[in-house]
Amino acid sequence: MAAEVTPVVVAARRTPIGTAGHAFKTVAAEWLAAPVLEAVAKDGPGLPVDDVVLGNCMGPGGNLARVAALAAGLGQEVPGVTVDRQCGSGLAAVLLGAQAVRAGEAGLVLAGGVESASTAPLRIRRGQAEPYSRAPFAPDGYPDPDMGPAAEALAAAYGVSRERQDAYACRSHARALEARAAGRFDREVVPIEGRVDDQRPRRLTTATLSRLPAAFVPGGTVTAGNSSPVSDGAAAVAIVPDGHGLPGLALRAGAVVGCDPALPGWGPVPAVRKVLRKAGVSLDDVAAIEIVEAFAAQVLAVCDALGLDPLGADDHRVCADGGSLALGHPWGASGAVVVTRLFSRLVGAHAPSGTLGLAAAAVGGGLGVAALFEVV
Repeated sequence: MAAEVTPVVVAARRTPIGTAGHAFKTVAAEWLAAPVLEAVAKDGPGLPVDDVVLGNCMGPGGNLARVAALAAGLGQEVPGVTVDRQCGSGLAAVLLGAQAVRAGEAGLVLAGGVESASTAPLRIRRGQAEPYSRAPFAPDGYPDPDMGPAAEALAAAYGVSRERQDAYACRSHARALEARAAGRFDREVVPIEGRVDDQRPRRLTTATLSRLPAAFVPGGTVTAGNSSPVSDGAAAVAIVPDGHGLPGLALRAGAVVGCDPALPGWGPVPAVRKVLRKAGVSLDDVAAIEIVEAFAAQVLAVCDALGLDPLGADDHRVCADGGSLALGHPWGASGAVVVTRLFSRLVGAHAPSGTLGLAAAAVGGGLGVAALFEVV
């Protein structure tokens, strides 16, 4: 019997992230993804690319992964498949790419995600005059809340206060500004149209945030200040079997789970627990944790349930350089952005072999995606 193959991420890159309608308002999704795919292919071991797997939520269709692969100049023989797990798409794409490598069906897979909310097409149902804002996350008879009200419901259900949400949002922005000033984003960012910095991070105070009104529910706690913005961006990783002698992140375990569609932000909790069980480790063993910060309320509710304290004892572990609240949330890409951040935090910082990192995302419709990686 052949020895089991371990999929290893040996390169990880992302674009700067722009607020929708601003920095990259005219850049189509394939042209956000193409430079990142080209960069990770060059950073890897020099193998031919066997496939491209990209997450995307709102794009033009036409198998965006294949379009981006051609735009990146990877060659007409490179196929591509586009994945839609909504906000978990980028991380789900990494898991699918890793599965192909583990199964021996591919020697190099480029996997990640891309979103151009600025150029995404408007969709109109037949017989109706106006476009609809989003497709349903659940069928008739199931809860199908928009993400803002869902974050409010999660905050209320698990007692996440406005004060903690604002404090966490301030932390995210402050950490992102510190990381940028220290050059910790430099190696991972591929310039787009000459831009090298994320557009959104700014200096905030809890006093400033406390003056913002509730954004989704009258009298609520979720505001524009403690929510992530609609964004444009892309991220991708290169996955090869057993690392080919390069330093990287070996995938120890991955999981996608379902949860109550009324509380989709809860999804990372069962996903993380499942991943830890599969790997036979505890959260205490994990050195770096990256959670897609769709809302401060969602991150804090998840951390509370998992026994993490990102505003205290686990300040150094959870999104240590800021996250989606500060950088932005390009839906289909964000799950791959958190893997890229883990790569920079661990491999880029020369963490010892055996160091563990965790990536997770919540998904509209009631899903959670998580992956556990180990430095090799």
